Amino acid sequence: MKTLNDVLNEKLDGLVYGNRVLLPFKAEILKIVIGSEIITDFSKQLHGAYVRVTELYTEIYFLDYEVLKDELPKYDAIKMVVVQQGEDIFNFDNHIPLELRIDGKHKLSIEKIGDDLIFFE
Repeated sequence: MKTLNDVLNEKLDGLVYGNRVLLPFKAEILKIVIGSEIITDFSKQLHGAYVRVTELYTEIYFLDYEVLKDELPKYDAIKMVVVQQGEDIFNFDNHIPLELRIDGKHKLSIEKIGDDLIFFE
């Protein structure tokens, strides 16, 4: 099992299939920005996103999209704030802003958003 730091340091990719994103680490997701929508409710519902964490990865279903690659503008990214599972979620130093970009048919690049970029609150 990889940690978030392993993924960032080794520049590992995630996967995307239709409206499903697979991240190669276990995470608590606090917030997702996709398009103009900010999602903070990840319960199983009809809109927004549903998150499932397995022993090896984190899976996100974007319920308002059929195929992410077709519906996101080419240069748009999915932005999110995550905490490595097992870390203190109440310590803001553990909140990691990420940017996910679809780079091909099923490849999803994962990068930490630097302090020099404007992010959302």
